[in-house]
Amino acid sequence: MTHDKPCILFLCTGNSCRSQMAEGWARHLGGGAVVAESAGIEAHGKNPRAIAVMAEAGVDISGQESTRVTDAMIRRANVVVTVCGHADEHCPVLPPDVEKIHWPLEDPAKATGSEEEIMAKFRATRDEVRTRVGELLRQIQGLQG
Repeated sequence: MTHDKPCILFLCTGNSCRSQMAEGWARHLGGGAVVAESAGIEAHGKNPRAIAVMAEAGVDISGQESTRVTDAMIRRANVVVTVCGHADEHCPVLPPDVEKIHWPLEDPAKATGSEEEIMAKFRATRDEVRTRVGELLRQIQGLQG
């Protein structure tokens, strides 16, 4: 399927945290130049800590949906980014013209310790996702340019 803008699909196991952050950053940093979606192999609902740390950075992801990946999403995507090993291993078969990228991001939802330590993990993941999304957007814009 063709678009006037590149479509990036961020794929995770539960579409609750890392892929949600990536979708939020792509929308925020992409400035409307890309279509950003996220989905999961399953849908677990959004993680409240992910919403909180993104809000701290000025990005509101509270309105994003936690959804399961569909064939229509795959067909729309120009790039599929898997953000965890499980999603990478269970990624649906992609059309030959869809680029697949894997980011082995640690799951902050598995963090243990005090609330402060757990939130520190979420912030570290948020910042790593921001860096990776920024690099991806620069690559995509370079290809478009």
